[in-house]
Order: sequence, then structure tokens, then C-alpha cells
Amino acid sequence: MYDAAQCSQNLCSLLAHKIEHDETMTAIEWLNVHVEYWHWIVAGLLFVLSEIFLTSFIFLWIGVSAVVVGITLLFIPISFNAQLILWMLLSLVCLVLWFKFISPVIKTRSLAGMAMESLIGQQATVVLFDGESGNGKVKFSVPVLGSEQWAIICHDVVIPGDRVKVTDVLGNKLLTRKV
Repeated sequence: MYDAAQCSQNLCSLLAHKIEHDETMTAIEWLNVHVEYWHWIVAGLLFVLSEIFLTSFIFLWIGVSAVVVGITLLFIPISFNAQLILWMLLSLVCLVLWFKFISPVIKTRSLAGMAMESLIGQQATVVLFDGESGNGKVKFSVPVLGSEQWAIICHDVVIPGDRVKVTDVLGNKLLTRKV
């Protein structure tokens, strides 16, 4: 029948064997057994939350990669080595995409805070023009130095809707030519 002492002894023996086995495991073997999908998700969320204080967007993409590894591990069991490699590759791809393609586009969307000389070469659309005086107004597609519309001087004959290019800055006015 049921012998409580024997059951207790078997349980203790099993537990001792497990502890003994854990002590002989290498670090990678231990990580293979003990790292679960939710560890990656929590680590990823912590990386993403750390971005609040670090605003470099590096930890954001490292965190997103960790969450993706966690979700992958939820559906596909892979070794810890493969998890690390996947995490590093995803992080590298995300960071390269961010700094090479996405970040430069975002930075050039607004020219606020730039020097007046940075206006040279920019194109805008004429919204108002007086052919006699050569004065008018243009509108940039994104705000430039805090304003979408600027006063211009243009020696070419232009009409509203034409595109002009800034060639120089004269005080508060932009010297332009027709594109």
C-alpha cells in the first residue's frame, strides 16, 4: 500500500539528484533549461522602458528584438545559443534600419533650429507674388526655422504655384530664382 516514509525518501532522493545534476551543468546548459519565453519579453520591455531616460533609440530596438525573440520562443523551441544569435541579429538589423534609413528622414522633416544659411538650396512654392516689385511669399512643405511661409525677392517672373529655389538670405527675406 501507500508508505509515506518511502514516498518521502523517494522524493528527497529525486530532489537531491536534481540538485546534483544542476550543479554539474554548464552555464549554457542551465540557460537552455531555465530561460523561458517570458524572460525575453520582460527583458525587452525593460530595455524599451529604459529608453524613456536615454532617448538614443538604441535600447528601444534592442528591446523590441528581445520581445520578438520571446514571442518566437513561445511558438518555436530553440536553444539558448540560437536565441542569443537571433536577438543579436534582430538588434543589428533594427539598429541599422533605424540609423541608416528612418532617423535621417525624421531629422530632415523639420529644419527648425538650423542656421539661416541652411535655407540656401531649399525649394518652396510661391503663394503670392508682385511682378512689379519682385516681392512675394513662398510656402515650404515643412516648417523652416519655425515658419512655413517666408517673404521673398525674386527677379524671375513667377506666378502662385511655381516652385522657386532659395539662393541667398537677405535679412528677413529670401532671394530666390525660378526652378
